[in-house]
Amino acid sequence: MGSNPTLSAKPALAPAIAGSFIEVFSTNYYIHFIQFCGRAKHKYPKFSLTMKSLIGRYIETATPSADISNISLLLDQQPAYLLNCFPWPEYKSDTSVNFSIAASESHVLLKFRVKERNFRAVHTTINSPVYEDSCVEFFVAFDDNGYYNFEFNCIGTTLAEFGKTRKLRKFLPLSAIEKIMTETVIKYVKDDSYIWELVVVIPVETFIHHKIKDLRTQEYRVNFYKCGDELTQPHYIVWSPIVTSEPDFHQPQFFGRLTFSAGAGLSK
Repeated sequence: MGSNPTLSAKPALAPAIAGSFIEVFSTNYYIHFIQFCGRAKHKYPKFSLTMKSLIGRYIETATPSADISNISLLLDQQPAYLLNCFPWPEYKSDTSVNFSIAASESHVLLKFRVKERNFRAVHTTINSPVYEDSCVEFFVAFDDNGYYNFEFNCIGTTLAEFGKTRKLRKFLPLSAIEKIMTETVIKYVKDDSYIWELVVVIPVETFIHHKIKDLRTQEYRVNFYKCGDELTQPHYIVWSPIVTSEPDFHQPQFFGRLTFSAGAGLSK
C-alpha cells in the first residue's frame, strides 16, 4: 500500500526510450502562435499547437489483486507515447521520456520511462515538493470543476492535489494517496546517464472529489509532464503543448483528451 519504490537492475528497458511510438497529429485546433506576452521580453517561438488526444487500452486482466510487476509487463505491451514538447526553449534538455497508459475498470495504469543526465532523489515524504527532484507528472480533469495533479519523483514519492487553478489547490489526504501503488527501477548507464522506470497504479477511490465507477464511461482531459526544478539542468517537458511566457503546468485549457477502449492504443 502506498509508495513502494523497488530499486533493482534490469537488463534493458522494454520498450526502450527510443522505441516505437505512435504520434498522429490532428488537423483540428491548428493554431500558429507568434506573439509577445504582455510587456515581457519573452517571445514565443513559431510552432503549431495541436489539440492532442489518445485512446488508452482497457485491460480486464489488470485486477486490483494483480502484482504491480505484472502490470508493468502489461504496460510494456502498450504503445509508448513520447513527451517531446519544450514550450520554454531556455529549458530545453536532452532528457528522453515516454509513457504508456491503460486502465482496468477501477484503476488507471501508468508507466513512465526516462533517460536523463541529471538525477535527483531527495524527497521521501508524501506531498513534499517532488517536482524539485527527477519528476514525472500526470494531470487529469473529469469535468470543469477542477483537476487532479499527481506528481512522482524517481523513487515513487507522491504529491497529489485537487483544485481549479494553480493557486486554488488542496492536497489530497494521506488516506487517499496511500492507495496509490508505485514501483521504480533505476539504472546507471555508461554515457553518464540514468535510466529509470516508474509504474503507477491509481485506484478510482483516490479521486475523492468524484464518484467514478467505471473508467470507460467518459472522456478525460489530461496532460503528462517531466520536470526537475532543482536539477543541475532544470527542464520542463510536456505531452500536450502549452503556451505561456513562463513554465507552468497548471494550464487545463491546454489539456489533451483521453479515453479508454478495449484493444485501443492510438494518439493524435
